[in-house]
Amino acid sequence: MKELQRAISQQQCIKIIYLGKDGQMSQRTLRPLAIVGDRLKAYCLTRKAPRIFAIENILASEQLVNNHAV
Repeated sequence: MKELQRAISQQQCIKIIYLGKDGQMSQRTLRPLAIVGDRLKAYCLTRKAPRIFAIENILASEQLVNNHAV
């Protein structure tokens, strides 16, 4: 959660591994916008569209700087 908040405040992109409703894992690159309750509002660079993610379904995340993993 702290990493998500840091990415929002620093306007940094992150890469996540996400467990979807269907049980499938996917890797996404996001620009996090806000945390609302137990959800993350973000612009998904992978899908090129705004998305909402359940924070509990984010299995891993890493901050990106200039589109490179830190």
